[in-house]
Amino acid sequence: MSQKRALVTGGAGFLGSHLCDALLAEGYAVIAVDNLLTGRRPNLDHLRNEPRFEFRKLDINEPFDCGPVDYVFHFASPASPVDYTVHGIDTLKVGSLGTFHALEVARKYGAKYLVSSTSECYGDPLEHPQKETYWGHVNPIGPRSVYDEAKRFTEAVTMAYHRYHKVDTRIVRIFNTYGPRMQLNDGRVVPNFMKQALRGEPLTVYGDGKQTRSFCYVSDEIEGFIRLSKSSEHLPVNIGNPTEFTILECAQHVLAVTGSKSAIKYEPLPQDDPKQRRPDITKARTLLGWEPKIDLEAGLRLSLDYFRKALQEETARA
Repeated sequence: MSQKRALVTGGAGFLGSHLCDALLAEGYAVIAVDNLLTGRRPNLDHLRNEPRFEFRKLDINEPFDCGPVDYVFHFASPASPVDYTVHGIDTLKVGSLGTFHALEVARKYGAKYLVSSTSECYGDPLEHPQKETYWGHVNPIGPRSVYDEAKRFTEAVTMAYHRYHKVDTRIVRIFNTYGPRMQLNDGRVVPNFMKQALRGEPLTVYGDGKQTRSFCYVSDEIEGFIRLSKSSEHLPVNIGNPTEFTILECAQHVLAVTGSKSAIKYEPLPQDDPKQRRPDITKARTLLGWEPKIDLEAGLRLSLDYFRKALQEETARA
């Protein structure tokens, strides 16, 4: 039997690059495609001499074809508040045009397909914790809408290809994930706090800090993706850590792990910032036998060396 090939769009990104590693470990040959708008080539440098790995720089907002593949993992999209605010039009394009093109590849070659969606589909939720059956509470014209609605449309297109073209699809809704290979300046909670703590700067907390998030370490998240990819579930599945923290509690964990004496400073809460976020992972537990193993403090400790090195490199470039 010939070796199976997997295509990963957004393969040079934070999650995409970790997914490439996991698929190689599963025995796939892997093609990563990325236009490097927000992805980073250094995330894949450790695979330069891996004969089963190939990187192609291309824009999936244009039709593309990398040859026969057995699996398409569509992970291309700006994902951090800084990135999707700056690249709002590109975010909408990759969630629409890019999704059509990735699905056409899967359709052409009879490949299985898994797309990364997001907890942002739930918006500022009125249901807590959030089950996959919840339709969400999203502002379709607010500043976050370029990301939220791109992902909601991505899900709609994916289900349409499943229903009309019989493409074998899966949808993962990702909750706050963190770990090595995140960009220092991407605007998400953990990199922000880590960078500020390691510099001895005040940690920026928006609002009163009582809004909540549920943080999942990257290796747990990737394991969930792999398990979902092997399942036959076509409807969305939450993959995230159901342990809920306030933003202030997260800041305190970062201070403990880094040993920093940084103070806390408060800034106004951004528009449409969710007040609470926590996945109901009953479906993942039941269908996939999956749940996260690494708690927040352990994950922060596992991430510390990466953030320290990234900050040193940034300082050296300055």
